Amino acid sequence: MSKPKQPGPVGRALGQFFLLDLLRDREARYVFLYVGATILFGTVIYHLLEGWDWIDALYFVVITTTIIGYGDFTPATQLTKFITVFFALNGVAILVMLFDQIRRVRTKAARAHGADAASNAASGQ
Repeated sequence: MSKPKQPGPVGRALGQFFLLDLLRDREARYVFLYVGATILFGTVIYHLLEGWDWIDALYFVVITTTIIGYGDFTPATQLTKFITVFFALNGVAILVMLFDQIRRVRTKAARAHGADAASNAASGQ
């Protein structure tokens, strides 16, 4: 039985850029989906409660979650201010979890690629 065809260097780079390698890893998939669900949830909340359009709500959630905080959008209600505190405090934890999974998945892939290269060199391929 032959191995499945591996993507070329461009396909691999694009997959890594869009974090598709995280979706293929069982453990990382949950963290990746948690990050996506958090961003989606926040976007819907700010769209509904603040009346911002979808792009502005998404922009605000990402900027707040990554603790950049440009200040060009600010929540107007007490409820959305409270929700913003949640996103700002959880942003650090979410990023640490995501970056740790990226590191783990890519280190594992690099080791596997190195082992494949070593075995190919040993077998004369």
